[in-house]
Amino acid sequence: MELPKNCGNASKAMELEKDKNYAWCSCGLSKSQPLCDGAHRSGSGMKSLVFQAERSGTQHLCMCKQTKNPPYCDGTHRSL
Repeated sequence: MELPKNCGNASKAMELEKDKNYAWCSCGLSKSQPLCDGAHRSGSGMKSLVFQAERSGTQHLCMCKQTKNPPYCDGTHRSL
């Protein structure tokens, strides 16, 4: 399987809390998309991206795993 695995052709709107740490799945194997559940440890050679929310509220996280601004969606999924 080629990684990262595309997990959707749209962003995922999530309620995030300012200054709270989150782990975004960069490999596409997590069953808790778009957040990491540790599935990358099965030998994918990839790791999660730990980030801190800059503000509270709804934010759109990337599901296609091709964003140039991880973990946030930049619309790249529209050209895949």
